[in-house]
Amino acid sequence: MNELVYISLGRQPYRETWDLQKQLQQEMIANKRADPPIRSPHLLLQVEHPPVYTLGKSGDDKHLLLGDQRLAQIGATFERIDRGGDITFHGPGQVVLYPILDLDRIFTDLVRYLRTLETAVIATLADYRIEGRRVEGRTGVWVGPDERGPERKICAMGIRCSRWVTIHGLALNVATDLSYFDHIVPCGIRDAGVTSIQNELGESPAAEDVGGRVAVHLAAELGLKLSTNPTRDPLHVRQAFASGRSLSI
Repeated sequence: MNELVYISLGRQPYRETWDLQKQLQQEMIANKRADPPIRSPHLLLQVEHPPVYTLGKSGDDKHLLLGDQRLAQIGATFERIDRGGDITFHGPGQVVLYPILDLDRIFTDLVRYLRTLETAVIATLADYRIEGRRVEGRTGVWVGPDERGPERKICAMGIRCSRWVTIHGLALNVATDLSYFDHIVPCGIRDAGVTSIQNELGESPAAEDVGGRVAVHLAAELGLKLSTNPTRDPLHVRQAFASGRSLSI
C-alpha cells in the first residue's frame, strides 16, 4: 500500500503518544513479518504536546538546566526517551510530526531519511517566505545567519528505527514560547539559538496548516500518495490499524 495517512491528533500528552508510536511500530513490524506479509499504510501523526523536555538516548542530563521544582514552576515535565539526539523541548505552538514508515518499502537509508525530513521542512518554510537550510554536521533545519541575527534552529529532529520501521520525527516551531529553550542546551548545541515561524515573520500561521504543508511535501519526497483521517482519538487509530481497517478517507 503506497499510501501515507496523515492524522492530526490535536493536543496529546507526550508519554501516551510515545506509547502509541511504539504500539503502531510493533504492529507494523508484525504485519510485515506475517505469512503472507500485510502491507500496512504508512502513517504520519501530527500532535501538539503540553510543555515537555525530552532527552534522547545519546543525550547529556547536564543539558537540562533546571531541577524538578523549577520544572513544576514553569509547568513542564521531563522524559528520557529512546530516540537519537540530545535534549529538546515540545510545547504549545509547535508542529510535532511522527512518521511511522516501513522504509523497507521506500528506501533503507537512515541518513537519506533524515535529509528527506529536512527537505520537506525547508520546502514548507519556503511556502511562508522563510529560507530554511541545513548546517553541515548538524541534523535539523536552521535559519540564518542573516540580517536578523546569527544561525538559529527552527526545527529539531530525532528518530528511532526497528526492522526499518520508524518512530519519533520532527518538531517545527511555529508560535512556540521560545523562553522554554532558555532552560536547556538545545540538542546539546551551545553556539546557536532557536527561532520560530512567528519570530521570523512577525505573525503566525495556524499550526494545523503548517503541519498539513509538511505532510504534502513529505509525501511527495517519499513518493507516497497522501490521504487523511479526521480522527483525533489515539485509541481509534490503534484499533483501526490493528484490525486492518482503512485509516484513510
